[in-house]
Amino acid sequence: MSALSKKSRKHSFRCLLAAWFVILLVLTAATSVGAQATPQPQQTQPQPDQATPDAGGPGADSGVIALPKKKETPEEAPPPAPAERKIKNPEGMNNFSLRVDVPEVTVDVGVLLEKTHQFVPGLKPSNFRVYEDGVEQKVAGFKRVEAPITALMICEFAANGAWWIKASDMLNTAYAFAQQLRPQDYVALMTFDMRTQIVTDFTQDKRQLLEAINSLQIPGFRETNLFDALYEGIDRLDRIEGHKYIIIIASGRDTFSKLTLDKILKKVKAAQDITIFTVSTGGALRAMTEGGPGMRSQMREIDNLQADNQMRTFANLTGGASYFPRFEGELPDIFQQINQNIRSKYELVYRPTNTKQDGTYRKLRVELVDDEGHPLRIQDEKQKPLKYDILTRDGYRAKQEVE
Repeated sequence: MSALSKKSRKHSFRCLLAAWFVILLVLTAATSVGAQATPQPQQTQPQPDQATPDAGGPGADSGVIALPKKKETPEEAPPPAPAERKIKNPEGMNNFSLRVDVPEVTVDVGVLLEKTHQFVPGLKPSNFRVYEDGVEQKVAGFKRVEAPITALMICEFAANGAWWIKASDMLNTAYAFAQQLRPQDYVALMTFDMRTQIVTDFTQDKRQLLEAINSLQIPGFRETNLFDALYEGIDRLDRIEGHKYIIIIASGRDTFSKLTLDKILKKVKAAQDITIFTVSTGGALRAMTEGGPGMRSQMREIDNLQADNQMRTFANLTGGASYFPRFEGELPDIFQQINQNIRSKYELVYRPTNTKQDGTYRKLRVELVDDEGHPLRIQDEKQKPLKYDILTRDGYRAKQEVE
């Protein structure tokens, strides 16, 4: 074999080795690239789950799977409640039923003498019988309370003779009444001379009422049309439900009303659920001038007596009372007595035997009985029987369960 052929074979072998080496490098590089490329999908998949811990909970329980679990939790929570109600535990059931299934009913009852409209004190729980839809109820709570009132003050404010004295009496009387008001009371102020004027409509703001009284400075006309003012006042109160009161603060004289005494008395008699209390003004002035000589003085006294009789009649026809103070110091005691008569109530509390909360109207009836269960009889100091009225609401509407 020649030297040239040997060299040629050596060269071919080297080329073959070089080719295999290149192939090996290529395969090695491809394997390395494949190894790096395949894990990338595994790293990019969990990335959406890694943000879920901020929403609450680990990544495996978040997203679409976690929300159904949160919805399922409240659905599974209510079933134990009925199970607890079925547990035979008398003590637990009694506490629960008294607070929820058997609501309490509170009834305010006023007991007033029919003739004088005075409150009857000293009654005991055993004196009361409460019926709901004709079924007697057991009274569980009893106390005496002072109920709110709805009242209209009708005040004379006219520029007649010695008006500043009468106006001063009127203002002092109105202030004394306003000072004894409670936060729940509704009171309006109306003045009159020849015409009526609503100074302030019904309000529970005592400060507003006092400001209205303080605004009365100088009257306009001399006339005192008491009959017309009282007629208008009754009309206003007729539109208000419940028992109402009129407090007349005036001299009692009427000078120029369109209505006659007979017509206003007919209106007063027909008034429903209205009690009138009257407080006369000018008492100190009358005390200084009574018994004076001359026809003029006698005529003035006759006018005063007629005025007193009219004020007394308005009160008596409605079961109210009349007061004729001579001095300012009498006013606090007068209104304390008025407040006692019109505010005092007995509060009765019972749990109805009809425990259904169905929104129906339940009729109420209250009776007074003595210790033996007979109708209660009230007598005066001379053993004469006294008639009385029981003032209470006609019924109530039961609460309706919300499903």
